[in-house]
Amino acid sequence: MIQLRFLKSPLLSSSNILSNFSPKPRTGTLLPHPVTKFKPLSQMDSYSTTTTSSSSSSSKLLFRQTFEKESSTYTYLLADVNHPDKPALLIDPVDKTVDRDLNVIKELGLKLVYAMNTHVHADHVTGTGLIKSKVPGVKSIISKASGSKADLHVEHGDKVSFGDLFLEVRATPGHTLGCVTYVSGEGPDQPQPRMAFTGDALLIRGCGRTDFQGGSSSQLYKSVHSQIFTLPKDTLIYPAHDYKGFTVSTVGEEIQYNPRLTKDEETFKSIMENLNLSYPKMIDIAVPANLVCGMQDLTSKA
Repeated sequence: MIQLRFLKSPLLSSSNILSNFSPKPRTGTLLPHPVTKFKPLSQMDSYSTTTTSSSSSSSKLLFRQTFEKESSTYTYLLADVNHPDKPALLIDPVDKTVDRDLNVIKELGLKLVYAMNTHVHADHVTGTGLIKSKVPGVKSIISKASGSKADLHVEHGDKVSFGDLFLEVRATPGHTLGCVTYVSGEGPDQPQPRMAFTGDALLIRGCGRTDFQGGSSSQLYKSVHSQIFTLPKDTLIYPAHDYKGFTVSTVGEEIQYNPRLTKDEETFKSIMENLNLSYPKMIDIAVPANLVCGMQDLTSKA
C-alpha cells in the first residue's frame, strides 16, 4: 500500500515561516524498509531514464526529466520499480504534456499515485487536473501554505512515500509564499546522491522572481541558504524551469557560482528589486487555474 506520512507542526505566519527552521526538517516514522546501498546517480540529460540500485537492492529508483518548450518547464517522473506495484509520482506536470507523460508511464508499466506541484505556477497550467480525470486514484499534492486546492496538503517536514522510497518536504517560500522543495530521502536504502526538486526557489545559476504572489526577496534568500544550501554539496539540483539549456546542477555548484545567491542578503535584495521583469503573460490564466490545482471544471473543455 502506498502511504503518505505527515508530520504536523503549528502553522507559521508568512512573516516568521523560516524563523524557527533548523537546517534539516524534523524526521518521522515511515514503514520499515530493508537496508540497501545504492550506487550513485549520474547526471542525466533531459530525456534520460535512470535507475539506481545495488545487486542486493530491494528498491530501485527510475528517474526521468522531461521538458515543455512554451513555458520552459521541467516535469520529473520518479518510480520505485522494484516494488511490486511500481508506484510513481510526477513533479510539476504541465497540462499541455499530460498525454506524453502518461504514455511514458504506461509504456514503463508504472502505477501513478501522486501528481505534485512545488508551488502555484504563474507561467503554465498544472497538469494535475487532467491527470486525475484520465487516471482514477491519482492524488494531487501541493503545500498547505500555497492556498491551493488539492487532495493532499503538505507542510515542512512531511514525507511522501512511494514504495520503499520517499521525498521529504522543505518549505522554501520567497518566490511565492507556498513554495516547497522536495528532497529525496536520506538513508542507506535511499538513492545517492540526494536529489532536490527546487521549483522556482532555486534555478540553475539563478532563482525565481519575488515581485508577485506573496514573494519576498528576504524570505527567498533565507529559504535557499537554510533549506537547500545546507544539503550535501553533491545533492543534484533539479529546478522547475530553465531558459538556457541547463538540465541539472548541484548544491556545491550553486553555492559557488550562482550569480545572485552567492551575494550577501542586502545585495541580493537589491538585485531582485531591479530586475525590471515584464508582467507574466500567462499569470491571469494560470494562477486561478492552479489555485484549484488544475482541477477546474474540465467538462467545459470537452
